[in-house]
Amino acid sequence: MSDSPSGNRPFYTLDISRILTRASARVPTGIDRVELEYARYLRQHAPDHLEFAAAHPLGRFAVLPYDRASAFIKAIGTVWDSGTDDGGRASRLGRALLHGVLLPRPVRSTAPHGQTRGRNIYLLMSHHHLIQPRLIAAAIRRRNGLFVPMVHDLIPLEFPEYSREREPDRHLRRIKTVVQYADAVLVPSVATGQSLRPHFIQARRDVPIWSAPLGVHLRATSDADMLPDDKANTITRRSHPYFVCLGTIEARKNHLLLLNLWRRLVDIHGESAPHLIIVGKRGWENEQVIDMLERSPALRGMVEEHNSLPDTTVVTLLRGAKALLFPSFSEGFGLPLAEALALGTPVLCSNIPVFQEIGGDCATYLDPLDGPAWIQAIETLSRLSLPQAPLAKNQILTWPQSVARALDYISSLT
Repeated sequence: MSDSPSGNRPFYTLDISRILTRASARVPTGIDRVELEYARYLRQHAPDHLEFAAAHPLGRFAVLPYDRASAFIKAIGTVWDSGTDDGGRASRLGRALLHGVLLPRPVRSTAPHGQTRGRNIYLLMSHHHLIQPRLIAAAIRRRNGLFVPMVHDLIPLEFPEYSREREPDRHLRRIKTVVQYADAVLVPSVATGQSLRPHFIQARRDVPIWSAPLGVHLRATSDADMLPDDKANTITRRSHPYFVCLGTIEARKNHLLLLNLWRRLVDIHGESAPHLIIVGKRGWENEQVIDMLERSPALRGMVEEHNSLPDTTVVTLLRGAKALLFPSFSEGFGLPLAEALALGTPVLCSNIPVFQEIGGDCATYLDPLDGPAWIQAIETLSRLSLPQAPLAKNQILTWPQSVARALDYISSLT
């Protein structure tokens, strides 16, 4: 965030609806992480130009008590960073805040807000309640502000076959809300911006669409932070070569390719074949993948599945892996790719534009349907003792850098 006189800085209303509804989760999704990191950054760098707000699922929007919202952000951040149980404190704080939105007279923010001549900015970093334009309009009217949402992807519209049945229609409604109300839009990649632009052109609206690449949380984790518990030791201390795949298990992520490849690798190499570690929750319409994970004799002992791991364990896994494997058909950004490159871990990924935008010359790009090419690349890396990717320092941002870049864009509106 660029330096400017305090009085000219924007006043931000940051919507934290999504992380409130996810307060009981032990591990964040990618979008959870985005909303959390914007909250952390603004709480640290602009506390006197900030309020938190949320929308309740029953259809009410309200500002939140600043001190309680701040305590919740700190608590949920600690849980998500460490993967440890805090005795349910973050969950209780989140439930109480969300319930408070329904109070007849919601408590006003208690933050010591400074005077500002800058514009009021309503920030929505998730797609939460974009399907309810009335709530968005109410949030904008509260302070006669400018609306700046983040659109993470248009995958349900571009690849409806990878979405739940009703999701394409729901996502189109979200995009229509953005097109109708947004004064500017943040996107995680140029590729996503290119997909979004035609919707504004069709509506004859011309607003800034800014690419603000997502940050990497894992790079800030030092060796001194690596104090894994017994379970983490079991997962990360291995002598056999292995590859890692991070992400929700769903058709779009193309896990089926990897499982078929691993069955072939076992046929060729037997027990000397490398191991595959899959880290991610089970998603939807993935019956064939689940059947292979649970019932394939060839994959037993060669492929592991972990539904949720703390960041510190993921860091250790990535550091010891021969490579990250990321054969997705479509992504809005691709945080696992950025995380691996930030650690210097080699990456084999799909040759889709967004990955090439993130990885530049630091990753190896393969057709997501070219099984023989993937096998050849995996076998080549398996033979290397210590494969190391060039550190993508110029491409990969930390979260503070990512948020600061976005806020610099937003300051141009004022």
